[in-house]
Amino acid sequence: MSAQDAGASSSAELHYVQYDGSKESLYLPAIRSLISKDLSEPYSIYVYRYFLYQWGELCYMALDSSGNLIGIIINKLENHRSGTYRGYIAMLAVQEAHRGKGIATKLVGMAINAMKERDADEVVLETETSNTSSLKLYEKLGFLRSKRLHRYYLNGNAAFRLILYLKPGTATKEPAAMQGSEFGYGGGYEAPPGVL
Repeated sequence: MSAQDAGASSSAELHYVQYDGSKESLYLPAIRSLISKDLSEPYSIYVYRYFLYQWGELCYMALDSSGNLIGIIINKLENHRSGTYRGYIAMLAVQEAHRGKGIATKLVGMAINAMKERDADEVVLETETSNTSSLKLYEKLGFLRSKRLHRYYLNGNAAFRLILYLKPGTATKEPAAMQGSEFGYGGGYEAPPGVL
């Protein structure tokens, strides 16, 4: 892969590019190899294809000057049952030798910007409670811990669900199924006199 193929955005010999599905045979083996070394869950090829086929335009890679994969972020964006248009960071990995150089921060920033451009309300992800470097990265970018998920991963480890609100009022957005109901946040329910 030439530098021209890698795109115009580069920093210190790294080129940040959007995933290109037409080059799956080149990219996918490297993506699977990098992610399988770093993440706690084993993923089948079908999981990668699920994300990359449907939301490839939201997935970004960091490549060195030889076209080798240094980092990857895989995401999706869809309507959530909560009534929000939710971005989801499914996978983020950077080669161990290249960590601490801002690559993950750049990839996450690119993904967030792409989701903002597509009118996302929020972005969520899960990370192991023991993964302090991941928590530090996301919290530095404005993500908040919204929930602790006990025994979330196959290895038995717990996770934090992290959320980044992209629009004012998203945190209190009323789920579509609850709008106008007597139990909805902003629905017609009023407490009887003297109850509150």
